[in-house]
Amino acid sequence: MGTNGSTMLEPLRQGLPPLDPAAVSNAASCALPARYEAVREARQFTRRTLDQWELGERFDDVCLVVSELVTNALRHALPTSAPCVTEQIPPVRLHLMRWTERLVCAVRDPSDDSPVARDSDDFSAESGRGLFLVDSFSDSWGWHPLAGTMGGKVVWALFLLPTASASVAE
Repeated sequence: MGTNGSTMLEPLRQGLPPLDPAAVSNAASCALPARYEAVREARQFTRRTLDQWELGERFDDVCLVVSELVTNALRHALPTSAPCVTEQIPPVRLHLMRWTERLVCAVRDPSDDSPVARDSDDFSAESGRGLFLVDSFSDSWGWHPLAGTMGGKVVWALFLLPTASASVAE
């Protein structure tokens, strides 16, 4: 499952172009308000973005992961008063970044707390399966704290994309 600390970004570093905005072939992001309707907004944003990038066939898996990451940020990373005081709370932000063979979904939130995966054996629980689903539907996931004045953390999920030569061969 996801990790933290210095090894947390290793799956992203292995085989990826440098995490430099100039190296990303496509990137999009949106600020999400501190209310649960933001999950629907995140799904709509993801649909539009993947369609623009001609990745609509990946929507179901990516949308499920985006929904879980945004829900977790809203439920666990915002102060309990956040839905009422949205102007004072830094927004949750969804980032979608595409390289030739990879898509990364990242959700930034203001909490310094690490995401906690619950026991995946308890499928009868009303909640707590979100990170298990992220782990199941993405190729890799992790998180890292944000440094400097921004604070908070980013939780990311990586999806491998078919190469152009693999698509032609099929």
